[in-house]
Formats: sequence, C-alpha cells, structure tokens
Amino acid sequence: MKTIFIRYYLFIAIVFAFACNTFPYKETNGYYKQQAKKLIKELKAKPFDVADSLNGIFAPQWVGTTNFDLRKPNFVIIHHTAQNSCEQTLKTFTLERTKVSAHYVICKDGTVHHMLNDYYRAWHGGIAKWGNNTDINSSSIGIEIDNNGFEPFEPQQINSLLNLLAVLKNKYKIPVPNFIGHGDIAPTRKNDPNINFPWSLLAQKGYGIWFNPSSEFSLQNNISIPYALALIGYDVKDTTAAMLAFKRHFRQDSTALINDYDKSVMAQIIQYKLELK
Repeated sequence: MKTIFIRYYLFIAIVFAFACNTFPYKETNGYYKQQAKKLIKELKAKPFDVADSLNGIFAPQWVGTTNFDLRKPNFVIIHHTAQNSCEQTLKTFTLERTKVSAHYVICKDGTVHHMLNDYYRAWHGGIAKWGNNTDINSSSIGIEIDNNGFEPFEPQQINSLLNLLAVLKNKYKIPVPNFIGHGDIAPTRKNDPNINFPWSLLAQKGYGIWFNPSSEFSLQNNISIPYALALIGYDVKDTTAAMLAFKRHFRQDSTALINDYDKSVMAQIIQYKLELK
C-alpha cells in the first residue's frame, strides 16, 4: 500500500512539473516582471535637478512634495479582437514585434485574462482622439473581447465584462460617458466592437451614455451634423467616418446616412453630456 501511495504522489509530481515546464507564456511572464521592475525603478527615482532659466542656478537641496499618488485611468476602451480565438490573441499580445496589448482579454467562455497592471500604459488605442484627448492610451484601460468582428458576443463574455466594469468604475471613479469603443476614438481605422455589441445594456448598468427611444429631442437649427458629432466627442476630420462610428455605436447600423431620428439621438447625448458638466 505504501508503495502505491509513493508511486501515486510521484506521478502527480511528474505531471505537475511537466505542466509547469510546458506553460507557453513562462518566458513572456518573465519579461513582464523585468519590465515592471524597470518601471518601478524609474518611479522611485528622485526628480532630476533643473537649472533656473536666468542664471543657470540649481536648487541647493531637493525638496520632495508629500502630496501625490499614481495617475489613474479615466476611460475604458472596449475592443473586439478581430482574431479567431482567445489563444491567438494572447499569443499576439505576448510577441514583442506586434507592439499591441491590452489590460484585459475576455474569452468566449467568459474567462478574463488580466494581462497588464491597470496603472501601466497598454498599447491598445493607437492613433486616436476623443474630444480634446489625443493620447487615449495614457488615460485609459483597454479591454479586448474575443470576437472575429462579425459574430454576436457570447452571454458569458458580456456577464464577465459587466462584472469587470463594475470593479473598474468603482475603483477608479470612471465617469459614465467615458466607457466607449475603439471605433469611437479611431473612426477612420477601426470599427470595434462590432454592431452586435450591446451598448444599450451597458448603459443601463451605468457604463456609457444611451438615449430614450421615445424622446422627441431635435438638434437646434444652428448645429450641423459635424458639430454635433464633435460635441459628442468624435474626431470629425473625416465626417463620413465619424458618422459611421456614431451609427455603429448608437444605432447598431453600418451606414453613414443620418435621418431625423439619428439627429434626435445626437441631441439627447449632447444634452446629457452638457448636464454632466
């Protein structure tokens, strides 16, 4: 009996060791730790001496302020992966040559991979703009949802997303209007998350703006469509792209045609944002 137990535990130990050695992200996890240590070292460094502009005189002593903390994210940007599996996305985000990443990846079964500390700057938004913010990566958390860009989102994914958003909103006090999509901040380049994404459900839970379908709001006569889109936050250098992004997000429509009902939606969103100021 004793021999059987010894063999059993030896078998378990071998299986465990084999599993650890075959974990595909062991090496990249090591790189993550190295990079984090490097950033921590930079954060701990004393501010550098700066000479005054008149006489080139340096301060005689360093005086560090006692009032500071970490910069916190103020936006959540939601993406679809445009890839064929969660594993493919994890691989993409662990290859240095791709130069892309996200803080979170949500798989089809609802599994959430927290790939990057929320205080670190992920490379998920690219060249983007929302309102006056032209460096979205520095002020946002990126969430990638496993989806090829055309299919519906799985209920498990949305449930996991809602749970995650509740944590992020509470922890970082992210404003309601600041839960937006990649296609909103980069309308000429991106269309994610696709038109199947349930923005209205998120808004019901307090993550993003929505509208009252029965409202009779209308845009004022002196407000043009491009100006209305800009007031919402869109970059209107390419008006057609901005209209497409608006329709995709708020109307689950893939056309750039704007009708009276669309204008009513715009008016409501603008009014809501103005009331928050």
